[in-house]
Amino acid sequence: MLPIPMKSFLQDWFAESSTISIKTSGSTGKPKWIELQKEHMLNSAKITGDFFELATRTTALLCLPIDYIAGKMMLVRSMSLGWHLDVVSPNSKPLADLNREYDFSAMIPLQLQNSLDKVRIIKKLIVGGGAVDHKLESEIQSISTSIYATYGMTETCTHVAIKKLNHSKKHGFMALEGVKISKDNRDCLMLDAPNVSSEQIITNDVIEMVSENEFHWKGRYDNVVNSGGIKLHPEEIEKKMAPYLERRFFVAGVKDQTLGEKLVLVVEGGGFVISEAIYQGLIKYETPKSIFFVDEFEETETLKIQREKTLLKINA
Repeated sequence: MLPIPMKSFLQDWFAESSTISIKTSGSTGKPKWIELQKEHMLNSAKITGDFFELATRTTALLCLPIDYIAGKMMLVRSMSLGWHLDVVSPNSKPLADLNREYDFSAMIPLQLQNSLDKVRIIKKLIVGGGAVDHKLESEIQSISTSIYATYGMTETCTHVAIKKLNHSKKHGFMALEGVKISKDNRDCLMLDAPNVSSEQIITNDVIEMVSENEFHWKGRYDNVVNSGGIKLHPEEIEKKMAPYLERRFFVAGVKDQTLGEKLVLVVEGGGFVISEAIYQGLIKYETPKSIFFVDEFEETETLKIQREKTLLKINA
């Protein structure tokens, strides 16, 4: 018997309507329902198949929730490209009971972190739903699997740009076929991708353009901290601190009478001492003014950290 989310999606997919309703993850706001064109989802599937050279009879593994776009698109790719798809429960250790090999799969960073001992059974893997930190990226360099970070969103039928995480000297995201990238006056990414979206998409992702089709992701515009007139990008600071802090953490701005906003470090868990080593590599303005410990971070259903909701815990 098919799981209820899969059955529901397949019923919607084969219905006469040219669109399908899909819920966003809610990582940067409240989850909402949007309408996607089935034609755009099919175009996205073909672009992925062509880019990764995944022909008919590709063996693929679905270990993501079918409630959201990443899981749904694995189904669409399999149906439209003629893949053989195995489906397992979308838990934090999806490979634990598997021994067969797969050509392709998609995971979130937590699943990859918990699968390092077995991820070699997958030839090509895409990782989305959150940034891959420095520690995890270092750990996958000796793994034979070709691992890629993805940039995308529900509105673009998942990824529109790809970054190779291992076995590569390139460090930026490369736009996929048919995707044009540019910046607005906030330095935020703008996407023109007619194959997967009828409208131009203006994001809140601050980027640095490397070339006309390559960019570095610097962080969310929503997360930028204006401390004493200095604009700080938390995600860039976190990348510098990541090698020295094994717990989950993030940096953010909280209101301050003198600076307007001050930078603070928020760490999950407690009962341990923060080493001064985490501050090496940081410039003066990037050093957090305070440290807070939170028992558990607030998360979305797709396990993305909700910064604003977590910050409410330190102000309670």
